[in-house]
Amino acid sequence: MSAERRVHLSRAARPAYDALAAFSKTVRTIADEAGIDARLRELVLVHASQLNGCSYCVRMHVGRAVEAGLDADVIAQLAAWRDSGVFDDRERAALELTEAFTFIHEDGIPDDVYDHVGGILSEQEYVALSWLLVSINAFNRIAIAGRYPVPPREAARQG
Repeated sequence: MSAERRVHLSRAARPAYDALAAFSKTVRTIADEAGIDARLRELVLVHASQLNGCSYCVRMHVGRAVEAGLDADVIAQLAAWRDSGVFDDRERAALELTEAFTFIHEDGIPDDVYDHVGGILSEQEYVALSWLLVSINAFNRIAIAGRYPVPPREAARQG
């Protein structure tokens, strides 16, 4: 079935999508209050979207990452963050948490990841990042299921 013939969930059940969008705004406020800056927020949102294979959300969040001051080199290094020297300990902990949440079906949040991340991030930061990851994983699934086309760069900047 082509993407044009698939149900577009954000249009087909608008109240549910609007509730998810409102949830996302609440989560962003929680992240802001916890001290999660735009750089860290967009790093985890891009990486989760990459891991899920959501080209729509990757485009959206790469645009926002650039607006947050990330350059092409840093964004490209996400694929190799464990071996890259461009991320600080806090960012590395957030990226480790991103992978655990994105692949939560494999082993939950393993104790070693929880302990390591909890030794670097505050409880407030851990909670805020966790909710950001719940939100982006939900949006990734909607876009992937509907085969949403990658938006043009200009639309992604405005989105």
